[in-house]
Amino acid sequence: MFNTLVKINCHSKNRFLKLIAGNLLEKLYCCEINCAEMDKSVLFAHHGRGCTIVASKICENVVIFQNVSIGANLKYNKISKEWENVGNPIVAKNVVIADGAKILGPIVIGENSIIGAGSIITKDIPPNSVAFGVNKFKPKDMNYDFIFNPNMIHPSKIIEANKNLVNEFNKQNKSV
Repeated sequence: MFNTLVKINCHSKNRFLKLIAGNLLEKLYCCEINCAEMDKSVLFAHHGRGCTIVASKICENVVIFQNVSIGANLKYNKISKEWENVGNPIVAKNVVIADGAKILGPIVIGENSIIGAGSIITKDIPPNSVAFGVNKFKPKDMNYDFIFNPNMIHPSKIIEANKNLVNEFNKQNKSV
């Protein structure tokens, strides 16, 4: 149902259907999506729960995880009586935006980049980068995909790894 609502909200020509889909996204998923242009291949992990997405453009094959905010970072100059820093982000192709990241302002996130969990990004990020913290980035190791790959790990492998971690933790923290 989420993907259908996103398609209607972002790509329908019918204003009434878009309004209904947008309202349902907010009510059912706490997700607001309002993009000037968004490619149909954009993927929202975890049904975009808690996302507020207000972007100029989101290109193909972008993956957005939960609780991500993409939006404005404008300010009003009382001296010039003008708004500054006007505009919303552009997210280039093949970008992965991890949980809780904030991308704000008229900036560009370069293609093939990763925006780390909890990052706050208010400046352009070059292509093929890993962004983290507040406006920090480093070159991406092209031998690895971080967070997302179309060939995702099977959940049973994660469950098994977690059991092993818990067993090891319990051994090391056994009460004497």
